[in-house]
Order: sequence, then C-alpha cells, then structure tokens
Amino acid sequence: MSAISERIVTIFGGSKCRESDLEYAQALRVGELLADAGLTICTGGYSGVMEAASRGAHERGGRVIGITMNQFKSEPNRYLTEKVPSEHFYERLQRLITRSVGYIALRGGMGTVTEISLVWNKLQTGVLDPRPLVLLGDCWPPIVRDWQRHLAVSDDDVRILNFANTPEEAVAIINEKSKGVIV
Repeated sequence: MSAISERIVTIFGGSKCRESDLEYAQALRVGELLADAGLTICTGGYSGVMEAASRGAHERGGRVIGITMNQFKSEPNRYLTEKVPSEHFYERLQRLITRSVGYIALRGGMGTVTEISLVWNKLQTGVLDPRPLVLLGDCWPPIVRDWQRHLAVSDDDVRILNFANTPEEAVAIINEKSKGVIV
C-alpha cells in the first residue's frame, strides 16, 4: 500500500498502564480492530496504551508507526513496523496528528490530555479538516463536563468529540466518520 492511500489512525493513551489494566485490554482490541479494517495505526511508540495498541495491530498483521522522541531514554515497544524519530515534543505531536484520518484516546495522564487538547483545538479552529476524535472509556464524560463547568468550553466545542464505551464502538465511529478524510 502506498503512503498516499494509507489511512492512519492515531491512538493516544497513558504509558504507565500494565497488561492487567482495562485500558491496556481496550487498546489491544482497538489495535486488532483497526488492523482488521486495513487501517495503519500510529502511536507515541512506547509502553502502556501505546504498546497495547501496537501489539494488537501487529499480531493481526497490521502496520504500526511509532513516533518516538530522541530525548526519551526508554526503548520503543517491539511491535512497531516503523519508527519515526522526532527531535522535540512539538515535532512529535505534529507527526502524531497531521497524517491521521482519526484519533482514539484512552485513559492516560497529562501527555494524553495535551494530545487531545491539541487535536481538539485544531479541529475547533479549522486548522484540521473535520475528522473523528474519539474518547474511549467512562473516564472522559465527567472530565469533559468538568472542563465545561470550569473552563470556556461550549456545547459546540463538545459536539466535535465522539464518546465510545467499547473498542468496537470507537472503531465503528472511526470507520464511519473518517470516510472521505484526505490528509
């Protein structure tokens, strides 16, 4: 498959979860489902959710891109089929975002919040053409409600987001709403 016709979905999520955690199992399943649908996955390339999604896709024969950062001391996960090194954080974020037709975010920490916020803002301001940003898991609705309560986040802003309870729902949203997205 050529890079021009390749459809990439980026998965965001925490690096600290373990194989026994719910978000690891969810990310593994997301990776499997995306690979089964013929989509390439892209992650930050390291542990936790990133490893789980990479593993799920890799074990199904899917293509897995890891956007790594030269400043990090840890090794990328072993399930990547391509490593794309970045010199600094903003370059890494841009590479995670710009080539993707959609995004799925699972529970994570401040890095995940940063990634979601950047994608959401780029969608909100029209810097990115419309594409799905899916928040997977029951942690997201109360967080987004709190953002609305305490920050300047409107109902229109929230309508940009998609919420899913299961990996199957998340991938169905990606499949439906990323059709026709050209990057």
